[in-house]
Amino acid sequence: MTVPPTHAAEMIPFNPLVGEFRVHYAGFFDPGFGYSGAGGTGSKAVLEVRSHKVPFILEDGQIIGRLIYEPLTDTPSQVYGQGIGSHYQAQGLKLSKHFR
Repeated sequence: MTVPPTHAAEMIPFNPLVGEFRVHYAGFFDPGFGYSGAGGTGSKAVLEVRSHKVPFILEDGQIIGRLIYEPLTDTPSQVYGQGIGSHYQAQGLKLSKHFR
């Protein structure tokens, strides 16, 4: 996924009527997340998913959330991950630490 330097993005539930089901705990994506100009080519949004007292089975490929892109009033001078060695820029898919 890519968030261009001119935008920020927020993850929201695909269907809020599912019940107490969280698709994220940190669902904000800074300008430049996954942007190739900041070293993020091929970044994946790896999110924690939990259901609270709702019987719910996730299936491969199931849509659980969506991104809402918001334009910025100005392009930032430095975008996400640029020159700071971010652990999330260019990350791949991996299991939670609970599955290790």
